[in-house]
Amino acid sequence: MGSHILIADDDLLVRSAIEKILTLFQHKVTSVSNGYELLEKVSDDFDVIILDINMPDMDGFQTLEELNKLNLEIPVLFLTGAGSMDYAVRAINLGAYDFLTKPIEDIEIFHVRVKRAIEKRHYILNEKRNKENLKAEVLEKTKELADKNILLEKYSHHLERATLSIMSSLQTAMEEKDGYTAGHTLRVTEFSMKLAKATQLNKDDLIVLQRAAQFHDIGKLVIDLSCIQKAGPLNDEEWALIKKHPAVGASIIEPLSFMDREREIIRHHHEKIDGSGYPDGISGNELDTLTRIITIADSYDAMTSRRNYRKNLSTQEAVEELRRCGGTHFDPELVEIFAGVVLSS
Repeated sequence: MGSHILIADDDLLVRSAIEKILTLFQHKVTSVSNGYELLEKVSDDFDVIILDINMPDMDGFQTLEELNKLNLEIPVLFLTGAGSMDYAVRAINLGAYDFLTKPIEDIEIFHVRVKRAIEKRHYILNEKRNKENLKAEVLEKTKELADKNILLEKYSHHLERATLSIMSSLQTAMEEKDGYTAGHTLRVTEFSMKLAKATQLNKDDLIVLQRAAQFHDIGKLVIDLSCIQKAGPLNDEEWALIKKHPAVGASIIEPLSFMDREREIIRHHHEKIDGSGYPDGISGNELDTLTRIITIADSYDAMTSRRNYRKNLSTQEAVEELRRCGGTHFDPELVEIFAGVVLSS
């Protein structure tokens, strides 16, 4: 049996005709005569909704507005006998997937457009399942790590150092699997510390900064990032996966109470001054000095490191790019201090 389609049209003849056509193509059909009945019947079990625009009491547009509140994400095909640009604009603004005109003159074309809507629904459902599975996997792996480290708070500074050493070894092992990321953490730490010393940070801040830099990418341990080895730029799905690592890293660090400040820096090391970064979109004074330092060091190393789909920038080229993005992505004052550090070495 095909997909489950819900039809709403106040014209019995139209409903019957569409139902027969869809049944012919092995689809399951439920039909109603108005928007109120549709809202009573609709559920996540339906794949597509075919909705007449001109119905009494509650027209198609009003019905779609109510459907949107349910967040079911079912593609809606508007059915109309009198198409107009105003109708099209309003339908698009409400999120309608497509228009179907009546009477239906070409059954094959009609079914092709219905099938496209069904494919859209299946894509949406698969995306939901993938996100739920990924979230469950990340939570499970994060919980495993948290459970293994739950006794850390009860032990002395020696145990803290042992834990940090283990985490560092795991991260180093992860980086060494890919020639393009090998040594990244070490370099980011070195650049961060050079910039921090040039800004004359106090000893406590230097300790926090060094730890945060060492583990800024720890979230990649529990995310499958094999895509970073592909020959070419990442697609949207791969990029969305990679963008999860700051939040995941912060979750991994959360059980370590002695790293509260480091956790926040790890979470925000891809944020930007203008608020266009991730995962929280914070900006300006919400980003402390230590986070701003790591952001510059991390970006500089990414630009000057070779990737399999692009050549690395020179020191001068990378510094110019940092300067170009000063005030939007990076703190311009820190960029200038950093420029003085790397250009003079």
